[in-house]
Amino acid sequence: MKSGTISIERPSTVAVSERLKSSLVLLVLGIVFVFGVGLSNTSMAHNAAHDARHTIGFPCH
Repeated sequence: MKSGTISIERPSTVAVSERLKSSLVLLVLGIVFVFGVGLSNTSMAHNAAHDARHTIGFPCH
């Protein structure tokens, strides 16, 4: 019978400032996507996002 060791790795810790920075970047990117498509007047962007805008309650008409 073989015996071995099991190593348990601790999850990497990420600084709070890095998590905050990532969260803010994603928030700004999401806002740009929602309002960029939501307020776009081109029919291609309107048709591509029509149902999604109504799903999240963003009026388009």
